[in-house]
Amino acid sequence: MSKDGPQQAVEPNNNPMGKWMLILAWAAGLGLLTLLFHKQLAEQLNPNSQPHSQTRGERVEVQLQQNRYGHYVTSGLINAQPVVFMLDTGATNVSIPSQLGPTLGLKPGRSVWVQTANGRLQVARTLIDELQIGGIVLRDVTAHLNPGMMGNEILLGMSALKQVEFAQRGDRLILRSE
Repeated sequence: MSKDGPQQAVEPNNNPMGKWMLILAWAAGLGLLTLLFHKQLAEQLNPNSQPHSQTRGERVEVQLQQNRYGHYVTSGLINAQPVVFMLDTGATNVSIPSQLGPTLGLKPGRSVWVQTANGRLQVARTLIDELQIGGIVLRDVTAHLNPGMMGNEILLGMSALKQVEFAQRGDRLILRSE
């Protein structure tokens, strides 16, 4: 015994409020980590979410960085609506998932059969009034509304790419207005 009297045993803190605060702190930390990793993954899939443009004389130049899979993916606009493009030099036309047509102000036209990487498919022709990547603006671009495409990514085919000059340098693709 000490000269101050008998010592009392310290009981563990069973405060329910403290437990909830600890749980909330952990949940907030995990939520922040999830947001951080989600943003990092999105940047790896689309490193060109805000394509930068340069004007050289009367021509506009946009440089795109390859994504982690070696593809060129970029954000852009169709009829002033935000979209994500995957550049595809093997596609004859711009190919748009059918479900995006109404949102992008695209009217389905005549049905045609096309040969895709996944086989033969019937699509509807359409015309894009305005397509934009960075400062490059293309008008009256032929496209297809494709019922076989799922998701929101648009294949940017040669009906758009033939209106620009493009060159690959290492892991970058340079697009120039004509």
